[in-house]
Amino acid sequence: MMGYFLWMRCLALTFILSLLAVPCCHGGKILVFPMDGSHWVNMNILIEELHGRGHNITVVRSMSSWYVKEKSPHYTSISVTLPERLTIESADDVASFVRKTLKIRRREGSLLAFIKLQMEIISAISTAHIGMCQMVVTMFEDQQFMKKLQDAHFDLVLTDPGFPGGVLLAHYLKLPMVFNVRWLTSGEAHFATAPSPISYVPTPGTELSDQMDLIQRARNMLQYSINLYVDKYVISPHYDALCARYFGPGVDLYSLVQSADLWLMRVNFVFEFPRPTMPNIVYIGGFQCKPAKPLPQDLEEFMESSGEHGVVVMSLGTMVNGLPSELTDKIAYAFSQLPQKVIWRHLGERPSSLGNNTLLVKWLPQNDLLGHPKTRAFVAHGGTNGVYEAIYHGVPIVGLPLFFDQFDNLLRMQVRGAAKVLEVTTLDSKDFLQALKEVLEEPSYQMNMKRLSSLQRDQPVKPMDSALFWIEYVMRNKGAAHLRTESYRMPWYAYYCVDVIVVLLAAVLVFMAAIIGIIRCMCFKVCMKRKIKHE
Repeated sequence: MMGYFLWMRCLALTFILSLLAVPCCHGGKILVFPMDGSHWVNMNILIEELHGRGHNITVVRSMSSWYVKEKSPHYTSISVTLPERLTIESADDVASFVRKTLKIRRREGSLLAFIKLQMEIISAISTAHIGMCQMVVTMFEDQQFMKKLQDAHFDLVLTDPGFPGGVLLAHYLKLPMVFNVRWLTSGEAHFATAPSPISYVPTPGTELSDQMDLIQRARNMLQYSINLYVDKYVISPHYDALCARYFGPGVDLYSLVQSADLWLMRVNFVFEFPRPTMPNIVYIGGFQCKPAKPLPQDLEEFMESSGEHGVVVMSLGTMVNGLPSELTDKIAYAFSQLPQKVIWRHLGERPSSLGNNTLLVKWLPQNDLLGHPKTRAFVAHGGTNGVYEAIYHGVPIVGLPLFFDQFDNLLRMQVRGAAKVLEVTTLDSKDFLQALKEVLEEPSYQMNMKRLSSLQRDQPVKPMDSALFWIEYVMRNKGAAHLRTESYRMPWYAYYCVDVIVVLLAAVLVFMAAIIGIIRCMCFKVCMKRKIKHE
């Protein structure tokens, strides 16, 4: 009996100690201003984790939001009704944009095609930012809405600044600001917060690596100049007008973006090329990755039926509902020639050349399929989320980039020997089949991707744990100003030391003028003495 009571006391003591070992987390109040589409996918994963740690989450969304649902067990939503819908907001809108840009890109090598493509992208982006500005105005002009947010006493704003409505909202509410970020209005986020020498830091849109020759550096500088022009004269003026309207003089979008306390950067240097960074940038690339869960029975049976050849998985992400039928027919025919089986997330018309080895689905558990031992390759458009899941599970990629950052994402994988990238506009069945066989049969692709997977997993702290720690760090400390450079407050001439150079040049000129004056004076005196002696 005594032994029984002793055992119970030990059990109770162990239970108490285990409770004490759990880190104490006081729930905070977080206001989230997300981007829609694929950006919401990873933001939602972060929200779920924050909710699981006891934080209260409120999400600001558009009433016509495509992906951000009004009701969720993980957050409370506040919906804003817009006067007009955002341009790129539905799958049909994106599909139309893809078809239009593919049509332009088919004129390969044409300067006119390049200009038209740039104009099409700029027009789409500008219109979307105008819609975001309308959303900001709708919020700020609704006094009851803003009072509701102010009375909630949030601890911080977590936002994706690709469309920077959340940046303006955080400044209005005077709250610490954390970015879940990779893109800004000006392009890749590093360019706005860290030194980014374009001699070896490739500009998005160039499809260049960090090793550039003279011609490539010229291309890099040209694209960088285009990005600066678009940001300064096409996008920023919309937001700067709002800053002047609501915050007064001396405040602009650039200064608000740089005032963020923390940048949770959705890349790491397993994927990104080495470049300068800053103390308030925390790299969380692959934070959404997790071990694969068991598949539904029908998919599991399909995977197992592939035998020793395995399975190819194809998905073009959340933002594309279908490619042109002539392109999908070429892809389907190439798939039909493989000994492998294929699972293809396809939302368009059924391809006429579809083989018996290919399963079309409207939705697939991408992470779980990539983590399945039967998966041999991943045919993907190159979205960041999919690329990191492929890295995590060690699955080589056949890339079909469509728009925006996808070209540069896949270029990074190709440089590392883990992907084969094809041009969609000139794709034919023969080239696609050859690329598939190369990735499936050449061992180096799988070896290189396995190495990247090992590097991705070999970290002292998991990316998700790092993201959660730093968000809570900002809440505990009411910001992280000590990690933030104040260089954005400096005028451009001070930042680049133009004033110092001018002062130094002036000092040198004054010194030289003084020396010349002294020499001339001495020469004059010598001449005068000689003249007097001569006389």
